[in-house]
Amino acid sequence: MIDLSTEYMGLKLKNPIIAASSGLTDTAEKVKKLEDSGVGAVVLKSLFEEQIRMEVDSLGMNNMFNTYSDNENYIAFYTKQNTVNEYLTLIKDSKAKVNIPVIASINCYSMGEWVEFAQKIEEAGADGIELNMFILPGDTELKGEKIEQKYFDIIQKVQEHTSLPIAVKLSYYFSGMGEILKRISQTGIKGMVLFNRFYNPDVDLENEKIKPSRIFSVPEENSMCIRWIGLLLGKVNCDMAASTGIDDGYTALKNILVGAKAVQVASTLYQNKLGHINQMLKHMESWMQKKGYNSVQEIIGKLNYSKHNVELYERAQFMKYYSSYE
Repeated sequence: MIDLSTEYMGLKLKNPIIAASSGLTDTAEKVKKLEDSGVGAVVLKSLFEEQIRMEVDSLGMNNMFNTYSDNENYIAFYTKQNTVNEYLTLIKDSKAKVNIPVIASINCYSMGEWVEFAQKIEEAGADGIELNMFILPGDTELKGEKIEQKYFDIIQKVQEHTSLPIAVKLSYYFSGMGEILKRISQTGIKGMVLFNRFYNPDVDLENEKIKPSRIFSVPEENSMCIRWIGLLLGKVNCDMAASTGIDDGYTALKNILVGAKAVQVASTLYQNKLGHINQMLKHMESWMQKKGYNSVQEIIGKLNYSKHNVELYERAQFMKYYSSYE
């Protein structure tokens, strides 16, 4: 019998597959279906920082003269449909229905009163919090270190309001990637998810308009996760989970072999439905059985880059790959 259990963020998971924050995790009924389909944990659909702030503002009657911009009015409308209290109810109802870890998610980019909401998440019974953090470094007047400091400020403030284990879901928009991720891991967080995936623009040539790029991730995007998790294992002070481009159990294994304790999936579940989770688990079990492994613990990090000279490994592979093309 293959033991697929793992530990992530200090939470015990029956297997490494986590349903990522998405529309698949926005009701307790959907969370229950995910558990029945075999996932090891779920991350609830994100509550946006703007929603929490608008809720705080509405309580203070700050919009009684309709002074918000169009964007803020949209957020206000969205908040009416998805209130903070409803999110807390989602946590409570999900915990009542399932026995797997339920991780709340906040999509955030700044510090403010909203961080106090972390305490309410803990009181609602969540097993952890994932901070989905993305601050686009697009301001040409703002120095990189000031942007990076925002990440540390948010983490510190949230930690002041909860004792729950915290994971941060991050992008690769950092100049000194390895160094900054190492420092973030030293803040006391329990997990790091590499990488978050946000809206990307494309151009509609026919109508000469900006349009969204593809919604779902593709397997090719996973190479970034493999590279950076492999590079960072043993150098960061927290668990790591892979996210983006994980479409089957074999891809999950690749990420585990370089050091991931868990993998987050969403796109493949939208495209292949929830029954695909069982197929992913079968992929993992059959490969491990074939290779003679009895548990996931035996393979976590087996192929991480610490076993090689990183610079030589990267350059050698680059030279080898392109030398066959004239």
